[in-house]
Amino acid sequence: MANLFQEFRLKDVVLRNRIAVSPMCQYSSDNGFPNDWHFVHLGSRAVGGAGLVMVEATAVSPEGRISPADSGIYLDDHVEPFARISRFLKQQGAVAGIQLAHAGRKGSANKPWEGDNHIETGKGGWDTIAPSAIPFGGNLLKVPREMSVQDIAQVRDDFVSSARRALAAGFEWLELHFAHGYLAHEFYSPLSNRRSDSYGGSFENRIRFLLETFTAVRKIWPERFPLTVRLSVTDWIDGGVTVEESIELVRRLKSDGLDLADVSHGFNSPDVSVVPWGPGFMIPAASRIRRESGVPVAVGWMITDPQQADEVVRDQHADLVVLAREMLRDPYWPYHAGLELGDEKSQSILPVQYARAVTKR
Repeated sequence: MANLFQEFRLKDVVLRNRIAVSPMCQYSSDNGFPNDWHFVHLGSRAVGGAGLVMVEATAVSPEGRISPADSGIYLDDHVEPFARISRFLKQQGAVAGIQLAHAGRKGSANKPWEGDNHIETGKGGWDTIAPSAIPFGGNLLKVPREMSVQDIAQVRDDFVSSARRALAAGFEWLELHFAHGYLAHEFYSPLSNRRSDSYGGSFENRIRFLLETFTAVRKIWPERFPLTVRLSVTDWIDGGVTVEESIELVRRLKSDGLDLADVSHGFNSPDVSVVPWGPGFMIPAASRIRRESGVPVAVGWMITDPQQADEVVRDQHADLVVLAREMLRDPYWPYHAGLELGDEKSQSILPVQYARAVTKR
């Protein structure tokens, strides 16, 4: 059997293979509610054979959305539309996961195809918040309001409330979005955190919001289900987040109950020019974090070739391979990967409605 098609058990959850669908923003919600687009988008990837299907970055509050069209789970009324999706994902053999997020200073933005710039407050946008009153830059020029300690406590509580709703919606895999220049990453990175209180300055202080939020969610998220984080492990800029710091952060999260780290990078500044773009360029960092922290990891970024994906698992660089754009190009990538790797088990991925016609010679 190809390594990519081995089962993966984490707590009481078993993935049928090592292939995960990355959270991918669709910018297609109205007041946070998922709709038929999300049902088909996510459901088709479960039908296609992925072991884990993750709902996009889902805001824990209205002002935590990236755009007005973002997914959200900040209302009790959001639960049932998400439950419809999670039920279908599980019916197709996938584990249903959701990523909780707060956009921080990158919120109140237009959809990418409508400019990806800040929307004025009062014209469909809202005032943003962040650890420090420093704008992101580029197209996102709003100066955020520096959060008070009370604001920090409120956002932490919003993550907890949203996690409760995610559980009520039937999700069995929860990821906290601590990456990509959104609020948690803004606290973590010296590039965006210039605070002088207990939430800024030293490494200990900059990770405080992340640890407090994680611990608060861990208290209410069932032990039998995985609680994971997506973490930008480097800013690619001198003076920013480093892999060495991130290894220590993952170790501390592990002590607080972290089950897996979804290793990602960057996007906390528009002024980056040194990213080593190329197939699987985040694999070395993920491998190092897995090895030095003792925490299972997931890795993505430009992994498109089945052989490379299989080698990632075989050589113990990562436990899961996370696919985004490749899953958009081919929702049936797991089936096609199995054909290329000559894995017999992968042929049982297809639902019965498709299998007879597709595999018939």
